[in-house]
Parts: sequence; C-alpha cells; structure tokens
Amino acid sequence: MTFIEFITLLGGVGLFLFGMTMMSSGLQNAAGDKLRGLLEKVTSNKIVAVLLGVSVTVLIQSSSATDMMVIGFVNSGLMELTEAILVIMGANIGTTVTAQITAFNLTAYAPLLVFVGVVLYLFVKKPVVKHVGSIIMGFGMLFVGIGLVKETIAPLAESATFVAFLEQLSNPVLAVLFGVAFTAVLQSSSSSTVIFQAFAVQGILDYQTAVYLVIGAAIGSVTPNILASLTTNRNGKRTALLNLIFNIFRAVILMILITVFPQILDFIQALSPDNVGRQIANTHTIFAIFAVLVMLPFSGKIVALTEKLLPVLPEEKRSKEEMQLLYMVDAKNTVPSVVIAQANKEVHRMGVMARNNLSDAMDCFFAKEDDLVEKVETTEGIVDYLTHEITTRLIQLQSTEISEADAYRATKLALIVSNFERISDHAQNIIEYRQQIGRAKDNMSKPARKEIKLLTEETLKTIDMAIDIFYNEDFSRIPEAEKQEEGVDMIHAEMMDEHVKRLMKGKCDPAAGIVFNDISTDLERCSDHAINIATALIPVNDAKLGKYRYM
Repeated sequence: MTFIEFITLLGGVGLFLFGMTMMSSGLQNAAGDKLRGLLEKVTSNKIVAVLLGVSVTVLIQSSSATDMMVIGFVNSGLMELTEAILVIMGANIGTTVTAQITAFNLTAYAPLLVFVGVVLYLFVKKPVVKHVGSIIMGFGMLFVGIGLVKETIAPLAESATFVAFLEQLSNPVLAVLFGVAFTAVLQSSSSSTVIFQAFAVQGILDYQTAVYLVIGAAIGSVTPNILASLTTNRNGKRTALLNLIFNIFRAVILMILITVFPQILDFIQALSPDNVGRQIANTHTIFAIFAVLVMLPFSGKIVALTEKLLPVLPEEKRSKEEMQLLYMVDAKNTVPSVVIAQANKEVHRMGVMARNNLSDAMDCFFAKEDDLVEKVETTEGIVDYLTHEITTRLIQLQSTEISEADAYRATKLALIVSNFERISDHAQNIIEYRQQIGRAKDNMSKPARKEIKLLTEETLKTIDMAIDIFYNEDFSRIPEAEKQEEGVDMIHAEMMDEHVKRLMKGKCDPAAGIVFNDISTDLERCSDHAINIATALIPVNDAKLGKYRYM
C-alpha cells in the first residue's frame, strides 16, 4: 500500500465515522426529547423494556447514546438497575441494524444522498428539515467512506506483513481481544463491525475470523459508557459495569456455543450464500438476539453480581429509603384539604433534611476527612427529588376543584419547598468549595474560622426557628425569628469588615479569602431563605373568604 493509498484509507474511515456521527446526531435532534420520554416510561415488564431499548437504538443508530441516556437516568434515580439492564440488552440488538443497512451495496448512490442532504441542511431554514438533511447527508457520507475503504484496502491482500498479522487473528482469543481493542479506539461497535465487513467483502478477512472480531466488538463498545460513568454516582458506575458484565458473559457463551456447535456458523452462512457482508451482519444480529434470549431470565442475577462487585453503601441505602414521598402517596384520590395536611408533613420532612445537610456541609468543610461529602451529595439528590415530586403534586392539586384558601396554601407550600431546596443547594456549594480548594481552608486565619463557625451556628438557629414556626404555625415567634435573622446580617457585615482589614494587612491567604467570602454569603442567604419560610404562611384576614387565608 502506497502512502497516498494509506491516507485515502484514513480519509475513508474518518468520513465513515463522521457520517455515522452526523446521522446519529440528526436522528436524535429530529426525535427531540421524545426518546428520553420513552425511556423514562420504561416498565419492569422485561419484554417491553427490551423492545424499548431496541426501538430507541434503531431510531438513533447508536447503542452508546442509548446507554448514555440510561446511565443518566439511573444516576438521577429515575430508573432502577433492574430496568436499565433490560434496556441495555435491547440496545445490543438495536445496534446490529447498522451492519444490516451497510450490507447493501449503496456506494454508487452515496454521492447523490450527500448532495440531497447538503441541500436540505444548508438551504432550508426549518429545523426539522435541517435535521432530516443531516440524517441523509450522514447516511451518504457513511457509504462514501465505506467505498473509499473498500477501494484502498484491496492492495493489502498482497502485503506479506498484513497477511501475517491476519493469520495471528485466526486464533479466536486473539481475534476477540483485537475486536475489543479496535472497538475501544473507535468507541462504536457498529463502526468496527462495518469495517470488518468491508475487509471481508474484499476477501482480506475470512468469515470465521470476522465472527470473533464481532464478538469482541460488543465488549469494546462499552468503553464510552465506562468513561462517561467516571463522573456519575455509584449507581451510574454500576450501570456501565453491568453492561460490561453482560457483554463479557455474552462473548463467553457465544464462543463456547460455536466451538461446540460449529454448524451454527454454516447455517448462518447458508442464509446469504456468496454475500459475506450480509453473513457478518446476520451473525451480528442473530448473536445479539440469542444472547438476550438466553440471559434475559438471569437479568436479576447480573444486577446482583454488579452490586456485589460494587457494593451498596449505607448512604445509598438511605437514599433509596428516603427518596420517596411518605405522606402524599395517593393525592389523586384524597380530599384536597387532607392532601394539604399531608404536604405540610412532607415539606417539614424535607426541610429538616435541608437544614441537616447545611450542618453536615459545614462540618465537612472543616473536617480533615471526606467522609461527609457523599452524605451531603446524597441528601442533595433526595431534596431535589422531593422538591420535584411535592411541587408536581401541589400543581396537580390546584388544577382540581379546591377552595381558594387551599389553592393559595398550596401555592405558598410550593414557595416554602423552593426555599428549602435553595438551602440544600447552598450546602452543595460549600462541599464544592472544599473540593475545589483542597487544604486551602487550613490557611484561613483563626479569626476567620471562628467567624464562619459563629455565622453557621446563628444561621442554623434561624433555620430551626423557621421550621418550627412553619410546622406549628406559631406566628407569634416571627418577631423573634426576624431579630435572629437581623443578627445574622450584622454578623455577616462585621465579618466582611474584618475580612477587608485582614486583606489590607496581608494576613489573609487569597484563595482562602475567596472561599471565606463565598461561604459567608451562602450562609447569610440561607438565613434569608429561612425568613421566607417562616413568614410564608402568615394568616391574613380576607373579607371575601370570611376567614383566614394563607399568603
């Protein structure tokens, strides 16, 4: 192969990969949030969940994209691992459609597809048409790229070095490992399978070797998910791990099967004689379907193994137990006034969580160990979940026939929920400051540390007072709470003055000084949120209602 041919080969592969990406991106953009909506509705019905995974992956032509969405849902608590494994199984089937499409020889029509796609993409302003244009353009580029690859790899059949390399791949284990590595680099099993098809069509790669390469490609396809899971919580990491476990088991089962029953490959070849590209595509699809059928009954076991390899921590158990509504469990079939009472309990429970989260965050900031970091982050996730669920039910309640007083109270409860959620957000901010500056907090002067601890104590007192006033509706304590909040403001103002003096005298580490300012501001704002909570339900005499209403 000459240097020019080598460059052409790289260009063909690049064009093919770019076409795949553009087509997948266009499909996702055209579908919008509907695909996410579909996945959010996944059920525990195994067959339905698998078919959903197949459908979504066929629509977007990317199992990695489907898996990424699943990881995101599991990471946010919207999907269980037992549901995730089913969608991932379906995605493994859906991704084989790409190889089935490319098995058709459409290279001659590819330039026309690119032209049509470019015209739609560049000259039509309507977003939906532009997305369709990018799909067609990507589809055309994909086949142009395949055509270039096929043309340039033909001389490789005469290369002694390359032939010797392919002979090494006649060893099934080496072929599988190469398939894993090659796909890990491309980060797409569809792409690597299509390239293996191109080599087989040109007679450079035999069918038997291609089969093992395809088996390895399924394992290598998990690479993007593993990389993406590095920034997720442990459940997100488990999702990537169970995908890896599923594909490793799949590879082992298939290798044993075709070793013991080699006639299986003869049967698949007989389905499309004299068309090795189609044979590889059929193998890819049949193996994927077979693996899912065999392993579907054991999906729970795969999840259990994953949780054994990456054990569930106490904080995760707590999250699972607390990330649910305890009182507003059947708002649709409950009398509105009762739902309001239930909401009170639910909001109070959430408020205590937010308050404790702020306290834990401050303890964590000054602690030498990171033990509390995950606890704060877990609680923040629970508070976010409760905020969404409580607010949603309160909004739904207002769309029913309820009294004006109940409707107004529901509005104010939603406002209180929002303020509690902001307090927990400030706790998360404080954790992030700790992670950003590391040990810089130790460079704070003793007076600065003492001032922050005092401000923390007074802020927590304000929040405790606000929670008590809200839950017991003891509005006689509001003047006391307002005085407490004014005290926090005064402490904050004095802290800022002292901080400026330390800066002027060079007694303040710059990095620690910035964090000092940010934390004190977060604490002062938490005190403001507390007063909003305390005063939200103050009763006001309303002549129209002839009784107290809530403002």
